[in-house]
Amino acid sequence: MLDTASTPTQQPIRNPEAATPSATTPTAPESTAVPSAPRPPALTTGAIRTLGSNPATAPIMLHPGDAIPHRRRVLYIVLLGALTALGPFTIDLYLPAFPVLETDFQTTAAAIQLTLTGTMIGFALGQLIVGPLSDKVGRRIPLLAVTALHVVASVAAALAPTLDLLMVARVGMGMGAAAGGVVAMAIVRDLFGGKRLVVMLSRLALVSGVAPVAAPLIGSALLAVMPWRGIFVVLSIYGAVMLVCAIFLIPETLPRARRHDRGSTTILQRYKSVFSDRVFLGVLVIGGMSFSGLFSYLSASSFLFQQSFGFDAQQYGMLFAVNSLGIVLGVQAASRLAARFGPQWVLAVSTAVLVLAAAAIIVCDALGFGFWGTVIPLFIFITACGFTFPCVQVLALDRHGKAAGTAASVLGAVNFGVAGFISPIVGWISRDAGITATSMATVMFGCAIIGVLALWLIVRPRTVRRLTP
Repeated sequence: MLDTASTPTQQPIRNPEAATPSATTPTAPESTAVPSAPRPPALTTGAIRTLGSNPATAPIMLHPGDAIPHRRRVLYIVLLGALTALGPFTIDLYLPAFPVLETDFQTTAAAIQLTLTGTMIGFALGQLIVGPLSDKVGRRIPLLAVTALHVVASVAAALAPTLDLLMVARVGMGMGAAAGGVVAMAIVRDLFGGKRLVVMLSRLALVSGVAPVAAPLIGSALLAVMPWRGIFVVLSIYGAVMLVCAIFLIPETLPRARRHDRGSTTILQRYKSVFSDRVFLGVLVIGGMSFSGLFSYLSASSFLFQQSFGFDAQQYGMLFAVNSLGIVLGVQAASRLAARFGPQWVLAVSTAVLVLAAAAIIVCDALGFGFWGTVIPLFIFITACGFTFPCVQVLALDRHGKAAGTAASVLGAVNFGVAGFISPIVGWISRDAGITATSMATVMFGCAIIGVLALWLIVRPRTVRRLTP
């Protein structure tokens, strides 16, 4: 099991005057002349000193993760990234099967889209439960319990004889996949802060951004060798592997003492701390609108490209593979730009690009530019989402270290919950004429406009403080 025993021994700083921002300034060692004297409480900043041959001159580590070796951090990224990807894969892996589901259940495209909505609503509800619970009882117990629920619900979905039962199973799958993303972000915030938090969250954002657009590629490949029910069997196996990894490889990063810090002892206090933060509320809207724009595309794209442009399932999957490059480019560039200029200023550019790209799709479709007139601005839109996601996470979590699980759960719940309600609008406005590039991009454009307004009217970039080193 991953634990802190293999990392350098850590000890809280006992002298509050010694907790300076400098990572190299030594402080005087604790006095042992009067062992009976009471010690002041440990600092709430989480600053620690690594002990070597001379503890008095060892460097101060502002966050617990600063003492973790590079190879261990890489392992954390891999494991937490895989947990984060469980949610998007649960939601999107079966997208290429939408036309097949429509035929098998003898129903409409809008009814099939509702199974996607049910999954995202379950995902949102699960995050609202898991996040605050993980702040109260620790990260591991909620992670293990809810991931086990995902495995059971995935098997139920594979065996569902009716669309109604499939809908119920999909809600359960969404709730079961919720733990991965929220606990992964909370663990990263437990261990890191400042600019290193930007880097670590950007890696998770890369996974959570690539997974929704890469999952249909994998799903289309699976459909070539198995029926659609086999996709849910694969998801149950994925969930089981993550459950085993969580049992043996993921440590508890929220010590018992930190679960009862003053001001963070109840769920109500944690919710109050995040919802009273204007910047958090603003990025909450930006994140929700960005995800809604992306998921409007995801929920409509299977019908748009397979029915309007004549793609088969494999061609449709290849299109998603190309689009996933946009997410990769955006996330990687955003992590560097956010550390240098501030995430709020990266958002100022990326949200504006979202508006322009969505508008370009509408204009190009009206002018009859066809496939390329849709795909090129769509790639730009997806790339701008890649710039947006990690900046939203950093601004949301950097300000709420004590309530990291609650903040992450609210962020994830709003992202997927709002997207779950908004994405079916594409099918509703297209119910007579069928899904077109214009109907898809209209919803994307509306989401992007709301995101821009939230940035400048609620977040107000000039008021956001700079990240700590």
